[in-house]
Amino acid sequence: MAKDIIHEPVKNALIKDGWTITHDPYPIRYEEIAASADLGAKRPIAAERKDRKIIVEIKSFVGRSAIQDLKLALGQYLLYLGLLEIIAPERELYLAVSHRAYAEVFAQTAAQMLARRFNVAILVVNVATEEIMKWINWQNTKS
Repeated sequence: MAKDIIHEPVKNALIKDGWTITHDPYPIRYEEIAASADLGAKRPIAAERKDRKIIVEIKSFVGRSAIQDLKLALGQYLLYLGLLEIIAPERELYLAVSHRAYAEVFAQTAAQMLARRFNVAILVVNVATEEIMKWINWQNTKS
């Protein structure tokens, strides 16, 4: 399967932020379904003496239609989330997007509502500098 065009910048941003990449890609298998998310990563939590583990699905949103890209990204995210709740409940799932895609797609009212409604955790990355700009987890906000 081909990697997303922002795969390496997202991976490098995670590494710069102190994450260890554990899977590239991360296999998701349950019963007759076999899929794979783009990355698995972990980072120690010093105070708790355990690792925080995440899975990252990367989307560039460079298709002809932002709505089509959003539809596909949300569908894939929810599919993975449902399966991961069973096979890897200790891992958090994030949708990684470029800062451009976030500004153009997820800043729109409808996309924000959908992200909140379905608790889509978003990782915003500056792909030029390979730096994480923002972690958004709607479950941890009251807005």
